[in-house]
Amino acid sequence: MNNGNPKINLEKQLKDDQKINDQIKRFVDKESEDELSPMNPPDPYSPPSLETVNLETYHPVMKKLVNEHKICLKAIEDFENVLRDFQDKGMIPDKTFNEGLRLFFTFFDDKITLHNQKEEKVLFPLLQERLLENGEHSTADNGEPVKTAIDMLEDDHIKMMQSASVTFNLMGLASRLPDPKSRAITIDAAVEQGKSLIELIRLHIFREDNILFPLADKYINAEEFAGMENKLSLMESN
Repeated sequence: MNNGNPKINLEKQLKDDQKINDQIKRFVDKESEDELSPMNPPDPYSPPSLETVNLETYHPVMKKLVNEHKICLKAIEDFENVLRDFQDKGMIPDKTFNEGLRLFFTFFDDKITLHNQKEEKVLFPLLQERLLENGEHSTADNGEPVKTAIDMLEDDHIKMMQSASVTFNLMGLASRLPDPKSRAITIDAAVEQGKSLIELIRLHIFREDNILFPLADKYINAEEFAGMENKLSLMESN
């Protein structure tokens, strides 16, 4: 993994990742006909008033990001299968498991990290402005600044880096522990953290594909997308 990843408080991160199925904040339709109760929150994959997405109308920039999401979903599905097989075989590392880990974390460093940087440097800044201009944000409370979907998704990017680092480092630590009991406990923690990472990425992609990207299509014009396309080309060529 990248040595530049944020320093992690392991105990806090493990607790934080249990909360990734929180209620998705709505920024498209802030008023819902059905009142939501904290005792009965919506399914995070079925938020209220979810709009139908028509990919055919998307600019090539948005189609590129959506296609990268599809590739990412395949990679995390493969990683999920690696972890499942590992558990089914009694969680004893072998060549197949080690190769599965190598492939996923190489993909994470090379592809997921770059994809997140594309969004943060090219799409998010302008879209953040448009969301604020059009009232697609939270209500100011007790002096706290208003937030948009961008703030939530940028936070997801940080959590991804942290969770991936924890998973990778725990796997590496387990391989160096001489005590079998300590090694087994560490491997179990690494697997659970890896499963949390998978769900975090999966939910994050759902949020972007079904909430954020339709907002981008709504508020950003063709000329602005063309400028983004040039910036993306430069990032990919470096």
